[in-house]
Amino acid sequence: MRITGGKATGRPLRVPKGLDVRPTPDLVKQAVFNSLGNRVVGARVLELFAGTGALSLECLSRGAAQVVCVEMAQRHAQAIRHNAGKVGIGPEVLEVRVQDVFNALPQLAAAGRQFEVVIADPPYGEKNVGRRSRSFAQQLLDDPNLPRLIATGGLFILGHTKRDTLELTAPWEEKKMLKHGDTVMRFLMVKAEAAPSE
Repeated sequence: MRITGGKATGRPLRVPKGLDVRPTPDLVKQAVFNSLGNRVVGARVLELFAGTGALSLECLSRGAAQVVCVEMAQRHAQAIRHNAGKVGIGPEVLEVRVQDVFNALPQLAAAGRQFEVVIADPPYGEKNVGRRSRSFAQQLLDDPNLPRLIATGGLFILGHTKRDTLELTAPWEEKKMLKHGDTVMRFLMVKAEAAPSE
């Protein structure tokens, strides 16, 4: 696995051994960042369920101003810091928070943090036929704190498996969907509030 664009193009990334991490494939990363284009440049980025931090490092390689990674596993957080050091990225632009995503969201919101790009490619959920999804992806869509973290005009990019049928709850509005193999990447925005009536 490697960085696919920007100043660190081609630099390899270390992936922790084991089955408890599923890095976003390079082809999917390339498709996401081709769609993002220059939106990453100068952006504040939040990556949830960061795993190896590959998406965060990709953002910084492509010109993001600052990235916050949230990853619960200490071993994965160490790999993120190792990979960052290998490509010359320091803690002044990369903040690694070792905690559960659903604890981090209310804390970040309470602190007034906002991001132009939020990316999450969490562990995949099960196939949900005849019932509402209970996956991490659906839990993110349902979390009331997440929309507060997205700056005006910002994007939430959410990865999930095709077999996991999500319910797009308010205030989310889908702008684009990318499909690659079993992976779906959805580009979402917070709907603008209706103008108050006179």
